Amino acid sequence: MNLEQKIMAEMKDAMKAKNEAALRGLRAIKAAIIIAKTAEGAGGELKEEDETKMLQKLVKQRRDSLEIFQKQNREDLAQKEQEEISIIEKFLPKQMTEEELKAGVAAIIAEVGATSSADMGKVMGAATKQFAGKTDGKAISAAVKELLSK
Repeated sequence: MNLEQKIMAEMKDAMKAKNEAALRGLRAIKAAIIIAKTAEGAGGELKEEDETKMLQKLVKQRRDSLEIFQKQNREDLAQKEQEEISIIEKFLPKQMTEEELKAGVAAIIAEVGATSSADMGKVMGAATKQFAGKTDGKAISAAVKELLSK
């Protein structure tokens, strides 16, 4: 069962349950899938890694909006963004904990022989490939900076 089929099944359940929050998130995913499949050069198919990237992008967009709404004290809009984030995250691979991320980054630092913050690019390149879909770039960057500054 691919992502699109999972989304359609979830949408049917959300419609039956009259779950507006779930429907908003699922419709956003479905729209992104359609856009990605009809994009030039896509050939009407999405690879699993492209699906993951797309879902991460949707979550990132909502997190950015959530941050703005919270700064503006718009809790009504912030709550909607948070609901959509939780729906979209159900379709992402299990996210790494901070401890798992730091352990993985430490292993990469040892592997590439990084010793200072000047080596951050080498570590980030390897880390973003290795942890793709499991955590976001901001978290990787923060962990790399922290571990290289020691």
